[in-house]
Amino acid sequence: MTNDNTTHFGFKQVPKQEKVALVRGVFDSVASQYDVMNDLMSMGIHRIWKRVAVQLANVREGDSVLDLAGGTGDLTKLYEKRVGKSGQVVLADINAAMLRTGRDRLIDHGLSGNIRYAQVNAECLPFADNTFDCVTIGFGLRNVTDKDAALRSMYRVLKPGGRVIVLEFSHPIDPITAKVYDFYSFNLLPKIGAIVAKDEDSYRYLAESIRMHPKQDELKQMMENAGLERCEYFNMTQGIVAVHRGYKF
Repeated sequence: MTNDNTTHFGFKQVPKQEKVALVRGVFDSVASQYDVMNDLMSMGIHRIWKRVAVQLANVREGDSVLDLAGGTGDLTKLYEKRVGKSGQVVLADINAAMLRTGRDRLIDHGLSGNIRYAQVNAECLPFADNTFDCVTIGFGLRNVTDKDAALRSMYRVLKPGGRVIVLEFSHPIDPITAKVYDFYSFNLLPKIGAIVAKDEDSYRYLAESIRMHPKQDELKQMMENAGLERCEYFNMTQGIVAVHRGYKF
């Protein structure tokens, strides 16, 4: 149970003001091996999940996109192709190490003209009202301390007619998948993290944080409470991952 002054960091209860620093420590530790670990953890399927999320965003040429918790830039790279030279993608992350890694990676791929970078907290976005055609957050909402505040902030900076896309690990929809997923998450994943990223504890936290994330219907309700309309979600890989979408009208 949490109270007004505490929140969860994985399965642990911590003071709210400490969670940001704790999460920062996790991603500072894994930034250099983040892409390699994503491929190993998901057997490459994360690339399909991200492409589906971008398709559901319905981004067009000339649009402005905010990619929150953008990390190493996978989603930004996909959105950049869609918005074209007349559009813009802002790669944003609260973690400086992840943001630097994403910037360097995108520049190495020759992508720079229509991409901007911002170190921001999703709970209090420093952008004007009605700025973006699409706000997306990929595998980052579960690490936010106040998810409701983040969703309200996303709604505020979204243009009327725009949409919020939340791509996140979720909860398997059948018991067999859930049991296999639990075994993998708590027995194999931390060991892979120890070998590849030299950090077992951070990947144990990541597994725990997924279990503490709201279930699909609960997150849909949270999006509606933030003001978004026509909210819906799309399960992938038996609910291990879900894409939530909501609109601002």
